[in-house]
This record gives sequence, C-alpha cells and structure tokens, in this order.
Amino acid sequence: MAVLVGKPAPRFTAQAVVNGQIAEKFSLDQFLGSKYVVLFFYPKDFTFVCPTELHAFQAALPEFEERDVAVVGCSTDTEMSHWGWLQMPKEQGGIQGVTYPLVADTNKTISTAYDVLAGDYDVDENGELIAHGELIAYRGLFLIDKDGIVQHQLVNNLPLGRSIHEAIRMVDALQHFELHGEVCPMDWEKGKPGMSATHEGTADYLASH
Repeated sequence: MAVLVGKPAPRFTAQAVVNGQIAEKFSLDQFLGSKYVVLFFYPKDFTFVCPTELHAFQAALPEFEERDVAVVGCSTDTEMSHWGWLQMPKEQGGIQGVTYPLVADTNKTISTAYDVLAGDYDVDENGELIAHGELIAYRGLFLIDKDGIVQHQLVNNLPLGRSIHEAIRMVDALQHFELHGEVCPMDWEKGKPGMSATHEGTADYLASH
C-alpha cells in the first residue's frame, strides 16, 4: 500500500455525477488554492454498507462546507450507474438526495493511482490475462489540503465502514495546526488545546493534563 501523505494527490480528469447532473471532465484541480478536499473511495453502487456512508457524508456536508472542505466520492462504477443509484430513494437502498460529486473510475486508473484497488491483473501460464479478486476500490479516504498535498489517508477493507466524526476531526486537527502551529495529541478535538512542537511546550501540556 502506497503512503501518499506528504505528497501531491494524484491528479485525474474523469466523468462524474454532480448534484444529479453528469459532468464530463471532473477534476480536483478546481479546488486548488480554495478548498480542502475529502476524497473517499467506496466499493460498489447498489450495495449495503456503501449507502450508509454516502448518506452520512451528505448529512455532514454542512459541517464540511463550513470548514471549506469539498467532499468527493469515487468508485469503479460508471457515471450512469451512479446516476441510476441517485434516482432510488433511501428507503429502497438508493442514495437519492446526495449532492456532492461521485466520480466514475471506470478505467480503474484513479483507484490504482491512489493504491486502493482491490485485486490485480496477472498473466497465467498460457499467456492469458486474468484477474485476482474483484477490481473494485477499498474504502480509502484522503484529506487533501489547499495546496493539493495529502495530509491524511485511511484505507479500510471492504466490510468495514468508516467514521464521519473521525474525518471531521482530522480536518479540524489540520486546520488547528495550520492556524496555530500546534500539533494535536491523541483524541484531540476542536476546542481543546494543542501542543507546542517544542520540547518545553510539550512538557507544559503533559504537566497540565
């Protein structure tokens, strides 16, 4: 698994569904210099765990937006699959009401670039192209700053859903560091003091806790 933290987020241009409309050339470049990005990958449209995550991101969208964060979802399904799923009501297992972009990684190049593609291609003893496992995305999540640099990444196996609270906490921690120059200790949350990066500052923090 590639570690992308501290490196430029892989760039891409792909079809996507944005607020119910198909966009032919969607790119994260539009957010450079203006917004943070939470880019999350999910395995498949029309499944069971995935809609719980997509609806949770939608419900938390105001919290992300007030932090200048764009939320972007991505799977290896086609843009038409995304669009079809968006037509289905939540009560029927659909994701109707989701407004943030859903990227169609149909060629699996984006999942490969972010190293979240489950399964891979191989050649057998007869020279035939074969696939090991399903070529779908793990549940990857990447926090990208306004300069396009990955600051946090998380990759879960297919059955394991993520925490929206933790995604927001990571945004808060990054913004706290950028604003105050203080690092954030374990279980830090917005409103709590950070720690000075100096030895003296760390000692003072530990003494007060």
